[in-house]
Amino acid sequence: MLTLIPLVVVLASFLTPQPEIWKHLAQYVLPDLFLNTLWLLLGVAAGTGLLGVSLAWLTAVCEFPGRRFFSWALVLPLAIPAYVTAFVSIGLLDFTGPLQTLLRDWFGSSAWFPRIRSTGGVILVMSMALFPYVYLLARNAFLTQGKRSLEVGQSLGLSRWQGFYKIALPMARPWIAGGILLALMEAMADFGTVSVFNYDAFTTAIYKAWFGLFSLSAASQLASILVLLVLMLALGEHFLRGDKRYNVIGKSNQSKIHLGRRSRWLACCYASAVLAVAFVIPVAQLLVWSVQVFATDFDARYPAFVWHSILLSGMAAVLVVAAALVLAYALRLYKDWPTLFFARLSTLGYAIPGTVLAVGIFIPVAWLDNQMLAFLKPWLDIKDSSILRGTLVVMLLAYAARFLAPGFNAIDSAMQRITRNQEDAARSMGVTGPALFRQVYFPLLRGGIVSAGLLVFVDVMKEMPITLMTRPFGWDTLSVRIFEMTSEGQWDRAALPAMALVLAGLIPVILLTRQSEH
Repeated sequence: MLTLIPLVVVLASFLTPQPEIWKHLAQYVLPDLFLNTLWLLLGVAAGTGLLGVSLAWLTAVCEFPGRRFFSWALVLPLAIPAYVTAFVSIGLLDFTGPLQTLLRDWFGSSAWFPRIRSTGGVILVMSMALFPYVYLLARNAFLTQGKRSLEVGQSLGLSRWQGFYKIALPMARPWIAGGILLALMEAMADFGTVSVFNYDAFTTAIYKAWFGLFSLSAASQLASILVLLVLMLALGEHFLRGDKRYNVIGKSNQSKIHLGRRSRWLACCYASAVLAVAFVIPVAQLLVWSVQVFATDFDARYPAFVWHSILLSGMAAVLVVAAALVLAYALRLYKDWPTLFFARLSTLGYAIPGTVLAVGIFIPVAWLDNQMLAFLKPWLDIKDSSILRGTLVVMLLAYAARFLAPGFNAIDSAMQRITRNQEDAARSMGVTGPALFRQVYFPLLRGGIVSAGLLVFVDVMKEMPITLMTRPFGWDTLSVRIFEMTSEGQWDRAALPAMALVLAGLIPVILLTRQSEH
């Protein structure tokens, strides 16, 4: 219900169309939004696909200097929120930034330098921030193939490159498509990056309709279009795959392809350049800015920003872990189709953009608020105009719907490792009911619970649109602080909260890389 109610509420806006709103949207808003979204999706798909697949192939199948280091280091860009990479890129590459200033000092002009505030700039930043999704999945696919698929191709007369394009790449298609689909969903759900670039997208249009035009109906109808686009994206990938089947034909411990002297150093330089642009340079610039502004910008408000972020993330993590435990345990006990259907349905919130969830949660909460006020006012002396609106309850409900999927996946994976023999042995000793869960399941699930809590904690720390649109008055967090500073173009003052988010994001990324290596 937590996932379905926002979706139903948002999609129900089609049942009560308002002609004047739709006329305004169709004439002034939707053409640019659709065109911008199309270019963004095409660019991100091409960028993340090219970077992710090429780097995955090099680190999984080829041998070159630094391969072991790059195999895990190329996941590190996931620790940096895309909107942080966005404002760092603008701060470095804009007309007033240090790079163009240096170019003007050297050459007298920087007019020839490409504009970072452009469609290409948005695509570049998002591709650098999101390519690890494709890299992780594609690398796993290539590891299971190893050299064997190429050897089969060579026995049929294909060269190494022909074997890659005709055998290895098609066999890895589901993993590559899955990674690109994740990247595209993140791009469509993104709010911070497009707002930093002032790039009109559906997420920024929803925010402006709600807080700029003060029209919740316009926001919900824009949100409904975005939901349909996300569903079309997911269904499109499913139909493109068709009824093809893919099998594992190799093992990850096969010998690597030894590149030639020139090729191996080119591979090393390529991986180094991508890692530098996507992670090293942004983190270094954040550190420089943080040191410069720390003495003047760090004041009594910052402990409140940190405390609010930690408190919200901690409460959301506890709520999501509790719900995920119930779902995973229910699936363990019952294998009937209603349980499977509703458990999977409840994790669809991760594919719904935060702006959509914020609108979809706020509308029914506002209705419930009005009903409660109408019922209680005759009996109680209530002076407030709301009971639930503007409270942490709305935020936590939206967080739970949005981030249940990563929490559930971590706990369910740990649940799958508990064998029936362990459960039967405990039952034979008289351990049943709640004691069975407390004495057997919980100790074995502890690692999965910790991983789920960390993942949700960091995701909520970095989350921007839900926090911006549903937070109580005065409840500013690190992400809200970043939004306020970047909205005013003060990139250096946004560095302190951004550095805190990057450090927090490194925790799950390190856990993820350690797990992928094993």
